[in-house]
Amino acid sequence: MAQRAVWLISHEPRTALCGTVRFSRRYPTVEKRARVFNGASYVSIPEDGPFLKALLFELRLLDDDKDFVESRDSCSRINKTSIYGLPIGGEELWPVVAFLKSGMIYACVPLVEQTLSPRPPLISISGISQGFELLFGIQDFLYSGQKNDTELSTKLSQLPDLLLQACPFGTILDANLQNSLDNVHFASVTQPQKQPAWKAGTYKGKPQVSISITEKVKSMQYDKQDIADTWQVVGTVTCKCDLEGIMPNVTISLSLPTNGSPLQDVLVHPCVTSLDSAILTSSSIDAMDDSAFSGPYKFPFTPPLESFNLCYYTSQVPVPPILGFYQVKEEEIQLRITVNLKLHESVKNNFEFCEAHLPFYNRGPITHLEYKVSFGQLEVFREKSLLVWIIGQKFPKSMEISLSGTVTFGARSHEKQPFDPICIGGTAYLKLHFRILDYTLTGCYADQHSVQVFASGKPKISAHRKLISSDYYIWNSKAPAPVTYG
Repeated sequence: MAQRAVWLISHEPRTALCGTVRFSRRYPTVEKRARVFNGASYVSIPEDGPFLKALLFELRLLDDDKDFVESRDSCSRINKTSIYGLPIGGEELWPVVAFLKSGMIYACVPLVEQTLSPRPPLISISGISQGFELLFGIQDFLYSGQKNDTELSTKLSQLPDLLLQACPFGTILDANLQNSLDNVHFASVTQPQKQPAWKAGTYKGKPQVSISITEKVKSMQYDKQDIADTWQVVGTVTCKCDLEGIMPNVTISLSLPTNGSPLQDVLVHPCVTSLDSAILTSSSIDAMDDSAFSGPYKFPFTPPLESFNLCYYTSQVPVPPILGFYQVKEEEIQLRITVNLKLHESVKNNFEFCEAHLPFYNRGPITHLEYKVSFGQLEVFREKSLLVWIIGQKFPKSMEISLSGTVTFGARSHEKQPFDPICIGGTAYLKLHFRILDYTLTGCYADQHSVQVFASGKPKISAHRKLISSDYYIWNSKAPAPVTYG
Protein backbone atom coordinates (compact mmCIF):
# COMPACT_ATOMS: atom_id res chain seq x y z
CA MET A 1 0.00 0.00 0.00
CA ALA A 2 2.88 2.34 -0.83
CA GLN A 3 4.26 4.16 -3.87
CA ARG A 4 7.69 3.52 -5.36
CA ALA A 5 7.88 6.83 -7.24
CA VAL A 6 5.79 9.86 -8.28
CA TRP A 7 6.15 12.17 -11.31
CA LEU A 8 4.55 15.36 -12.61
CA ILE A 9 5.27 15.96 -16.29
CA SER A 10 4.14 18.94 -18.33
CA HIS A 11 3.07 17.96 -21.84
CA GLU A 12 4.74 20.33 -24.30
CA PRO A 13 3.84 19.53 -27.93
CA ARG A 14 6.10 20.78 -30.73
CA THR A 15 9.19 20.80 -28.50
CA ALA A 16 12.24 18.55 -28.70
CA LEU A 17 11.15 16.10 -25.98
CA CYS A 18 7.40 16.93 -26.05
CA GLY A 19 7.48 17.16 -22.26
CA THR A 20 9.37 18.20 -19.14
CA VAL A 21 9.58 16.51 -15.75
CA ARG A 22 8.42 19.25 -13.37
CA PHE A 23 8.60 17.11 -10.24
CA SER A 24 9.71 13.60 -9.28
CA ARG A 25 10.12 11.75 -6.01
CA ARG A 26 11.48 8.26 -5.39
CA TYR A 27 11.19 6.24 -2.21
CA PRO A 28 14.27 4.02 -1.73
CA THR A 29 12.80 2.13 1.25
CA VAL A 30 9.77 1.13 -0.84
CA GLU A 31 12.09 0.17 -3.70
CA LYS A 32 13.89 -2.30 -1.44
CA ARG A 33 10.55 -3.85 -0.52
CA ALA A 34 9.61 -4.09 -4.22
CA ARG A 35 12.87 -5.95 -4.91
CA VAL A 36 11.99 -8.50 -2.24
CA PHE A 37 8.30 -8.90 -3.13
CA ASN A 38 8.73 -9.04 -6.93
CA GLY A 39 11.74 -11.38 -6.93
CA ALA A 40 12.86 -12.34 -10.43
CA SER A 41 10.12 -10.17 -12.00
CA TYR A 42 11.48 -6.98 -10.35
CA VAL A 43 12.13 -3.99 -12.67
CA SER A 44 13.92 -0.99 -11.18
CA ILE A 45 12.64 2.60 -11.40
CA PRO A 46 14.44 4.34 -14.33
CA GLU A 47 15.88 7.84 -14.39
CA ASP A 48 13.59 10.72 -15.36
CA GLY A 49 14.81 10.88 -19.00
CA PRO A 50 14.06 7.27 -20.01
CA PHE A 51 10.84 7.28 -18.01
CA LEU A 52 9.65 10.48 -19.77
CA LYS A 53 10.35 9.06 -23.21
CA ALA A 54 8.73 5.70 -22.49
CA LEU A 55 5.62 7.25 -20.92
CA LEU A 56 5.03 9.76 -23.73
CA PHE A 57 5.42 6.93 -26.24
CA GLU A 58 2.90 4.73 -24.41
CA LEU A 59 0.42 7.64 -24.10
CA ARG A 60 0.86 8.47 -27.83
CA LEU A 61 1.95 12.03 -27.02
CA LEU A 62 5.13 12.22 -29.13
CA ASP A 63 4.86 14.56 -32.13
CA ASP A 64 6.43 12.08 -34.60
CA ASP A 65 4.46 9.13 -33.23
CA LYS A 66 2.07 8.49 -36.13
CA ASP A 67 2.91 4.93 -37.16
CA PHE A 68 1.09 1.83 -35.99
CA VAL A 69 3.04 -0.05 -33.32
CA GLU A 70 1.87 -3.63 -32.79
CA SER A 71 2.98 -3.88 -29.15
CA ARG A 72 1.07 -0.72 -28.24
CA ASP A 73 -1.74 -0.11 -30.76
CA SER A 74 -3.14 -3.60 -31.42
CA CYS A 75 -6.72 -4.43 -30.40
CA SER A 76 -5.38 -6.72 -27.67
CA ARG A 77 -3.82 -3.70 -25.94
CA ILE A 78 -6.91 -1.46 -25.66
CA ASN A 79 -6.48 0.32 -22.32
CA LYS A 80 -9.46 1.49 -20.28
CA THR A 81 -7.85 1.72 -16.84
CA SER A 82 -5.08 4.40 -17.07
CA ILE A 83 -2.64 1.68 -15.95
CA TYR A 84 0.26 0.97 -18.30
CA GLY A 85 3.35 -1.16 -18.78
CA LEU A 86 6.38 0.84 -19.99
CA PRO A 87 9.20 -0.78 -21.98
CA ILE A 88 12.42 0.14 -20.14
CA GLY A 89 15.76 -1.27 -21.31
CA GLY A 90 14.34 -4.52 -22.63
CA GLU A 91 12.08 -5.00 -19.60
CA GLU A 92 8.58 -3.75 -18.76
CA LEU A 93 7.84 -1.51 -15.79
CA TRP A 94 4.33 -2.36 -14.50
CA PRO A 95 1.98 -1.14 -13.13
CA VAL A 96 2.35 2.55 -13.98
CA VAL A 97 -0.65 4.73 -13.08
CA ALA A 98 -0.77 7.75 -15.41
CA PHE A 99 -3.28 10.23 -16.79
CA LEU A 100 -3.20 13.59 -18.60
CA LYS A 101 -5.17 16.52 -17.21
CA SER A 102 -4.96 20.20 -18.18
CA GLY A 103 -1.59 19.76 -19.89
CA MET A 104 -0.02 17.94 -16.92
CA ILE A 105 0.72 14.22 -16.78
CA TYR A 106 0.35 12.69 -13.32
CA ALA A 107 2.14 9.36 -12.85
CA CYS A 108 3.19 6.97 -10.11
CA VAL A 109 4.35 3.38 -9.67
CA PRO A 110 2.53 1.53 -6.86
CA LEU A 111 4.20 -1.20 -4.84
CA VAL A 112 2.97 -4.71 -5.69
CA GLU A 113 3.47 -7.00 -2.72
CA GLN A 114 3.85 -10.20 -4.77
CA THR A 115 5.52 -11.49 -7.89
CA LEU A 116 4.60 -9.79 -11.18
CA SER A 117 4.74 -12.96 -13.27
CA PRO A 118 2.01 -13.79 -13.98
CA ARG A 119 0.43 -10.39 -13.54
CA PRO A 120 -1.94 -10.28 -10.56
CA PRO A 121 -5.47 -8.86 -11.11
CA LEU A 122 -5.63 -5.09 -10.68
CA ILE A 123 -8.30 -5.31 -8.01
CA SER A 124 -5.88 -7.20 -5.75
CA ILE A 125 -3.29 -4.37 -5.83
CA SER A 126 -4.40 -1.89 -3.19
CA GLY A 127 -1.54 0.48 -4.06
CA ILE A 128 -3.22 1.32 -7.37
CA SER A 129 -6.29 2.91 -5.79
CA GLN A 130 -4.05 4.76 -3.32
CA GLY A 131 -1.90 5.94 -6.22
CA PHE A 132 -4.96 7.42 -7.91
CA GLU A 133 -5.94 9.02 -4.61
CA LEU A 134 -2.51 10.65 -4.24
CA LEU A 135 -2.40 11.89 -7.85
CA PHE A 136 -5.91 13.34 -7.64
CA GLY A 137 -4.93 15.04 -4.39
CA ILE A 138 -1.88 16.60 -6.06
CA GLN A 139 -4.03 17.70 -8.99
CA ASP A 140 -6.57 19.35 -6.68
CA PHE A 141 -3.76 21.14 -4.81
CA LEU A 142 -2.06 22.44 -7.96
CA TYR A 143 -5.14 23.82 -9.65
CA SER A 144 -7.31 25.01 -6.74
CA GLY A 145 -7.16 28.78 -7.06
CA GLN A 146 -4.24 28.62 -9.52
CA LYS A 147 -4.43 31.40 -12.10
CA ASN A 148 -1.03 31.58 -13.85
CA ASP A 149 2.30 29.78 -14.32
CA THR A 150 3.88 31.69 -11.45
CA GLU A 151 1.37 30.29 -8.95
CA LEU A 152 1.83 26.82 -10.47
CA SER A 153 5.60 27.06 -10.04
CA THR A 154 5.13 28.18 -6.43
CA LYS A 155 2.93 25.21 -5.65
CA LEU A 156 5.34 22.82 -7.38
CA SER A 157 8.13 24.14 -5.18
CA GLN A 158 6.01 23.37 -2.10
CA LEU A 159 5.38 19.74 -3.09
CA PRO A 160 8.56 18.21 -1.60
CA ASP A 161 7.73 19.50 1.89
CA LEU A 162 4.04 18.67 1.54
CA LEU A 163 4.73 15.06 0.52
CA LEU A 164 6.95 14.64 3.57
CA GLN A 165 3.81 15.01 5.64
CA ALA A 166 1.12 13.69 3.28
CA CYS A 167 3.08 10.69 1.94
CA PRO A 168 6.09 9.87 4.15
CA PHE A 169 8.19 6.93 2.92
CA GLY A 170 5.70 6.43 0.07
CA THR A 171 2.73 5.64 2.33
CA ILE A 172 -0.30 7.95 1.93
CA LEU A 173 -1.53 9.47 5.17
CA ASP A 174 -3.65 12.31 3.76
CA ALA A 175 -4.32 12.90 0.07
CA ASN A 176 -5.71 16.36 0.85
CA LEU A 177 -2.49 18.36 0.52
CA GLN A 178 -4.24 21.49 1.75
CA ASN A 179 -4.25 19.91 5.22
CA SER A 180 -0.50 19.40 5.02
CA LEU A 181 -0.06 22.95 3.74
CA ASP A 182 -1.79 24.29 6.84
CA ASN A 183 0.65 22.33 9.03
CA VAL A 184 3.84 23.26 7.15
CA HIS A 185 3.30 27.07 7.50
CA PHE A 186 5.07 28.39 4.43
CA ALA A 187 6.15 31.99 4.47
CA SER A 188 3.72 32.89 1.72
CA VAL A 189 0.12 33.53 2.70
CA THR A 190 -2.18 30.74 1.56
CA GLN A 191 -5.16 31.58 -0.57
CA PRO A 192 -8.65 31.32 0.97
CA GLN A 193 -10.68 28.27 0.03
CA LYS A 194 -12.34 28.76 -3.33
CA GLN A 195 -15.40 27.29 -4.91
CA PRO A 196 -14.52 24.10 -6.83
CA ALA A 197 -15.51 24.03 -10.49
CA TRP A 198 -17.73 20.97 -10.05
CA LYS A 199 -19.84 22.67 -7.37
CA ALA A 200 -22.14 25.23 -8.99
CA GLY A 201 -23.17 26.99 -5.75
CA THR A 202 -23.52 26.70 -2.00
CA TYR A 203 -26.44 25.73 0.20
CA LYS A 204 -28.13 28.21 2.53
CA GLY A 205 -30.68 26.95 5.01
CA LYS A 206 -31.32 24.37 7.68
CA PRO A 207 -28.59 21.69 7.61
CA GLN A 208 -29.73 18.12 7.09
CA VAL A 209 -28.33 14.82 5.84
CA SER A 210 -30.54 12.11 4.36
CA ILE A 211 -29.31 8.54 3.78
CA SER A 212 -31.27 5.87 1.91
CA ILE A 213 -30.18 2.23 1.48
CA THR A 214 -32.03 0.32 -1.23
CA GLU A 215 -31.35 -3.36 -1.81
CA LYS A 216 -32.71 -5.20 -4.84
CA VAL A 217 -32.87 -8.98 -4.71
CA LYS A 218 -32.83 -11.07 -7.89
CA SER A 219 -33.61 -14.76 -7.98
CA MET A 220 -34.00 -17.66 -10.40
CA GLN A 221 -35.61 -20.73 -8.81
CA TYR A 222 -36.11 -24.02 -10.68
CA ASP A 223 -36.80 -26.67 -8.01
CA LYS A 224 -34.46 -29.05 -9.85
CA GLN A 225 -31.62 -31.18 -8.57
CA ASP A 226 -29.49 -30.70 -11.69
CA ILE A 227 -29.93 -26.92 -11.87
CA ALA A 228 -28.97 -24.77 -8.91
CA ASP A 229 -31.16 -21.90 -7.83
CA THR A 230 -29.47 -18.51 -8.00
CA TRP A 231 -30.00 -15.25 -6.16
CA GLN A 232 -28.13 -12.00 -5.70
CA VAL A 233 -28.46 -8.79 -3.72
CA VAL A 234 -27.44 -5.44 -5.21
CA GLY A 235 -27.44 -2.42 -2.91
CA THR A 236 -27.37 1.33 -3.51
CA VAL A 237 -26.68 3.99 -0.88
CA THR A 238 -28.16 7.36 -1.85
CA CYS A 239 -27.34 10.59 -0.02
CA LYS A 240 -28.62 14.17 0.01
CA CYS A 241 -26.55 16.58 2.08
CA ASP A 242 -27.87 20.11 2.62
CA LEU A 243 -24.91 21.71 4.38
CA GLU A 244 -23.59 25.25 4.45
CA GLY A 245 -20.02 26.03 3.42
CA ILE A 246 -17.90 25.61 0.32
CA MET A 247 -16.44 22.19 1.09
CA PRO A 248 -18.16 20.50 4.04
CA ASN A 249 -16.87 17.06 4.99
CA VAL A 250 -19.10 14.12 5.90
CA THR A 251 -18.30 10.57 7.03
CA ILE A 252 -21.00 7.89 6.83
CA SER A 253 -20.54 4.43 8.32
CA LEU A 254 -22.47 1.40 7.12
CA SER A 255 -22.74 -1.41 9.66
CA LEU A 256 -23.86 -5.04 9.67
CA PRO A 257 -25.38 -7.13 12.44
CA THR A 258 -23.44 -10.10 13.80
CA ASN A 259 -24.98 -12.48 11.27
CA GLY A 260 -25.03 -9.96 8.40
CA SER A 261 -23.71 -10.78 4.92
CA PRO A 262 -20.47 -8.90 4.04
CA LEU A 263 -20.64 -6.28 1.29
CA GLN A 264 -18.69 -7.01 -1.91
CA ASP A 265 -17.84 -5.39 -5.25
CA VAL A 266 -18.11 -1.94 -3.66
CA LEU A 267 -18.08 1.00 -6.13
CA VAL A 268 -17.98 4.53 -4.74
CA HIS A 269 -18.84 8.02 -5.99
CA PRO A 270 -15.86 10.19 -7.05
CA CYS A 271 -16.53 12.53 -4.11
CA VAL A 272 -15.32 9.85 -1.65
CA THR A 273 -11.90 11.04 -0.47
CA SER A 274 -10.45 7.82 0.97
CA LEU A 275 -11.39 4.21 1.56
CA ASP A 276 -10.11 1.20 3.45
CA SER A 277 -8.40 -1.14 0.97
CA ALA A 278 -10.26 -4.10 2.52
CA ILE A 279 -13.53 -2.62 1.22
CA LEU A 280 -12.27 -2.37 -2.35
CA THR A 281 -10.69 -5.82 -2.48
CA SER A 282 -13.76 -7.76 -1.31
CA SER A 283 -15.05 -9.42 -4.48
CA SER A 284 -17.98 -11.74 -5.22
CA ILE A 285 -15.78 -13.89 -7.47
CA ASP A 286 -13.77 -14.99 -4.42
CA ALA A 287 -14.97 -17.77 -2.14
CA MET A 288 -16.57 -16.53 1.07
CA ASP A 289 -14.76 -17.29 4.32
CA ASP A 290 -14.80 -16.19 7.95
CA SER A 291 -12.01 -13.67 7.28
CA ALA A 292 -14.13 -11.57 4.90
CA PHE A 293 -14.27 -7.90 5.88
CA SER A 294 -17.59 -7.23 7.60
CA GLY A 295 -17.33 -3.56 8.42
CA PRO A 296 -17.88 -1.01 9.58
CA TYR A 297 -17.68 0.48 6.09
CA LYS A 298 -16.62 4.13 6.41
CA PHE A 299 -17.07 6.58 3.54
CA PRO A 300 -15.56 10.07 4.05
CA PHE A 301 -16.62 12.47 1.30
CA THR A 302 -17.29 16.04 0.25
CA PRO A 303 -20.90 16.01 -0.96
CA PRO A 304 -22.23 17.70 -4.10
CA LEU A 305 -25.37 19.82 -3.84
CA GLU A 306 -27.68 17.33 -5.52
CA SER A 307 -28.78 13.88 -4.42
CA PHE A 308 -26.18 11.27 -5.44
CA ASN A 309 -25.40 7.57 -5.14
CA LEU A 310 -22.62 7.30 -2.56
CA CYS A 311 -21.85 3.66 -3.36
CA TYR A 312 -23.06 0.41 -4.89
CA TYR A 313 -22.43 -3.09 -3.57
CA THR A 314 -23.37 -6.75 -3.94
CA SER A 315 -23.69 -9.45 -1.30
CA GLN A 316 -23.93 -13.24 -1.18
CA VAL A 317 -26.83 -13.81 1.22
CA PRO A 318 -27.29 -17.45 2.31
CA VAL A 319 -30.91 -17.89 1.14
CA PRO A 320 -33.48 -16.01 -0.97
CA PRO A 321 -36.20 -14.25 1.04
CA ILE A 322 -39.07 -16.25 -0.53
CA LEU A 323 -38.74 -19.86 -1.67
CA GLY A 324 -41.17 -20.96 -4.34
CA PHE A 325 -42.53 -23.90 -6.30
CA TYR A 326 -44.48 -23.45 -9.55
CA GLN A 327 -45.92 -26.19 -11.72
CA VAL A 328 -47.94 -25.97 -14.93
CA LYS A 329 -49.56 -29.04 -16.56
CA GLU A 330 -51.38 -29.15 -19.89
CA GLU A 331 -54.76 -30.92 -19.69
CA GLU A 332 -56.53 -30.76 -23.06
CA ILE A 333 -57.72 -27.15 -23.35
CA GLN A 334 -56.90 -26.34 -19.75
CA LEU A 335 -53.82 -25.55 -17.71
CA ARG A 336 -53.54 -26.91 -14.19
CA ILE A 337 -51.39 -24.66 -12.00
CA THR A 338 -49.88 -25.22 -8.56
CA VAL A 339 -47.99 -22.60 -6.57
CA ASN A 340 -46.35 -22.89 -3.15
CA LEU A 341 -44.55 -19.96 -1.53
CA LYS A 342 -42.65 -19.87 1.74
CA LEU A 343 -41.25 -16.78 3.47
CA HIS A 344 -37.92 -17.46 5.14
CA GLU A 345 -38.04 -17.14 8.90
CA SER A 346 -35.23 -14.56 9.00
CA VAL A 347 -37.08 -12.11 6.73
CA LYS A 348 -39.20 -9.31 8.16
CA ASN A 349 -42.86 -10.28 7.71
CA ASN A 350 -44.17 -6.79 7.01
CA PHE A 351 -44.50 -5.90 3.33
CA GLU A 352 -45.55 -2.63 1.77
CA PHE A 353 -46.96 -4.91 -0.94
CA CYS A 354 -46.42 -8.45 -2.18
CA GLU A 355 -47.80 -9.90 -5.42
CA ALA A 356 -47.20 -12.93 -7.64
CA HIS A 357 -47.78 -12.47 -11.39
CA LEU A 358 -48.56 -15.53 -13.54
CA PRO A 359 -48.45 -14.50 -17.24
CA PHE A 360 -49.82 -16.58 -20.13
CA TYR A 361 -49.23 -14.00 -22.85
CA ASN A 362 -48.93 -16.47 -25.72
CA ARG A 363 -52.48 -17.77 -25.23
CA GLY A 364 -55.94 -16.41 -25.84
CA PRO A 365 -58.01 -14.56 -23.24
CA ILE A 366 -58.92 -16.36 -20.03
CA THR A 367 -62.50 -17.64 -20.35
CA HIS A 368 -62.83 -19.74 -17.21
CA LEU A 369 -60.94 -20.06 -13.93
CA GLU A 370 -61.38 -22.38 -11.00
CA TYR A 371 -58.96 -21.95 -8.13
CA LYS A 372 -58.30 -22.41 -4.44
CA VAL A 373 -56.05 -19.97 -2.58
CA SER A 374 -54.94 -20.43 1.04
CA PHE A 375 -54.14 -16.76 1.58
CA GLY A 376 -54.70 -13.43 -0.15
CA GLN A 377 -56.84 -12.95 -3.22
CA LEU A 378 -56.55 -13.65 -6.94
CA GLU A 379 -57.28 -11.09 -9.65
CA VAL A 380 -57.88 -12.07 -13.26
CA PHE A 381 -56.92 -9.88 -16.21
CA ARG A 382 -58.75 -11.86 -18.85
CA GLU A 383 -57.77 -9.92 -21.97
CA LYS A 384 -54.13 -9.83 -20.87
CA SER A 385 -54.07 -13.54 -19.99
CA LEU A 386 -52.61 -12.64 -16.65
CA LEU A 387 -53.28 -13.83 -13.10
CA VAL A 388 -52.20 -11.61 -10.19
CA TRP A 389 -52.07 -13.18 -6.75
CA ILE A 390 -52.30 -10.32 -4.24
CA ILE A 391 -50.65 -11.68 -1.11
CA GLY A 392 -50.86 -8.43 0.83
CA GLN A 393 -48.69 -7.11 3.64
CA LYS A 394 -48.05 -10.24 5.71
CA PHE A 395 -47.64 -13.99 5.32
CA PRO A 396 -49.63 -16.13 7.77
CA LYS A 397 -47.96 -17.48 10.93
CA SER A 398 -47.01 -20.67 9.11
CA MET A 399 -45.04 -18.54 6.60
CA GLU A 400 -46.41 -20.80 3.83
CA ILE A 401 -49.16 -20.12 1.29
CA SER A 402 -50.48 -22.00 -1.74
CA LEU A 403 -52.54 -21.53 -4.89
CA SER A 404 -54.00 -24.21 -7.14
CA GLY A 405 -56.54 -24.28 -9.94
CA THR A 406 -57.33 -24.70 -13.61
CA VAL A 407 -57.32 -22.02 -16.31
CA THR A 408 -59.22 -22.23 -19.61
CA PHE A 409 -58.35 -19.98 -22.57
CA GLY A 410 -60.29 -18.82 -25.61
CA ALA A 411 -59.08 -18.47 -29.17
CA ARG A 412 -55.98 -16.31 -29.48
CA SER A 413 -56.22 -13.04 -31.44
CA HIS A 414 -52.98 -12.55 -33.36
CA GLU A 415 -53.59 -8.83 -33.74
CA LYS A 416 -54.26 -7.87 -30.12
CA GLN A 417 -52.60 -10.58 -28.07
CA PRO A 418 -48.85 -10.13 -27.50
CA PHE A 419 -46.61 -13.12 -28.07
CA ASP A 420 -43.83 -14.10 -25.69
CA PRO A 421 -42.19 -17.46 -26.50
CA ILE A 422 -40.70 -17.67 -23.01
CA CYS A 423 -44.16 -18.05 -21.44
CA ILE A 424 -45.06 -21.29 -23.18
CA GLY A 425 -44.76 -24.90 -21.99
CA GLY A 426 -41.64 -25.51 -19.96
CA THR A 427 -40.68 -21.85 -19.87
CA ALA A 428 -43.78 -20.75 -17.96
CA TYR A 429 -42.84 -18.68 -14.96
CA LEU A 430 -44.15 -16.83 -11.93
CA LYS A 431 -42.71 -13.43 -11.08
CA LEU A 432 -42.77 -11.99 -7.56
CA HIS A 433 -43.12 -8.27 -6.85
CA PHE A 434 -42.62 -7.07 -3.29
CA ARG A 435 -41.19 -4.29 -1.15
CA ILE A 436 -40.25 -4.26 2.55
CA LEU A 437 -39.58 -0.94 4.27
CA ASP A 438 -37.05 -0.42 7.05
CA TYR A 439 -35.31 -3.68 6.16
CA THR A 440 -32.37 -4.96 4.13
CA LEU A 441 -31.58 -8.58 3.34
CA THR A 442 -27.90 -8.15 4.27
CA GLY A 443 -28.82 -6.35 7.49
CA CYS A 444 -26.86 -3.30 6.29
CA TYR A 445 -27.84 -0.05 8.01
CA ALA A 446 -26.52 3.49 8.51
CA ASP A 447 -26.23 4.41 12.18
CA GLN A 448 -27.42 8.01 12.51
CA HIS A 449 -25.26 8.52 15.61
CA SER A 450 -22.08 7.49 13.78
CA VAL A 451 -22.51 10.06 10.97
CA GLN A 452 -19.80 12.72 11.27
CA VAL A 453 -20.43 16.14 9.76
CA PHE A 454 -17.74 18.84 9.66
CA ALA A 455 -19.75 21.94 8.79
CA SER A 456 -21.43 24.86 10.51
CA GLY A 457 -24.59 24.06 12.47
CA LYS A 458 -25.87 20.75 13.80
CA PRO A 459 -27.65 18.93 10.96
CA LYS A 460 -30.75 16.78 11.18
CA ILE A 461 -29.80 13.26 10.13
CA SER A 462 -32.30 10.76 8.75
CA ALA A 463 -31.66 7.23 7.52
CA HIS A 464 -34.00 4.88 5.66
CA ARG A 465 -33.68 1.46 4.07
CA LYS A 466 -35.81 -0.90 2.00
CA LEU A 467 -35.73 -4.21 0.13
CA ILE A 468 -37.23 -4.47 -3.36
CA SER A 469 -37.66 -7.49 -5.63
CA SER A 470 -36.08 -7.28 -9.08
CA ASP A 471 -36.27 -10.07 -11.68
CA TYR A 472 -37.52 -12.53 -9.06
CA TYR A 473 -38.59 -15.59 -11.09
CA ILE A 474 -39.87 -19.05 -10.19
CA TRP A 475 -39.87 -21.35 -13.22
CA ASN A 476 -42.09 -24.28 -14.11
CA SER A 477 -40.46 -27.18 -12.27
CA LYS A 478 -41.63 -30.00 -14.60
CA ALA A 479 -39.70 -28.96 -17.69
CA PRO A 480 -36.12 -27.92 -18.57
CA ALA A 481 -35.34 -24.51 -17.14
CA PRO A 482 -34.18 -21.70 -19.43
CA VAL A 483 -30.48 -20.96 -19.70
CA THR A 484 -29.26 -18.07 -17.56
CA TYR A 485 -26.05 -16.21 -18.17
CA GLY A 486 -24.04 -15.48 -15.05
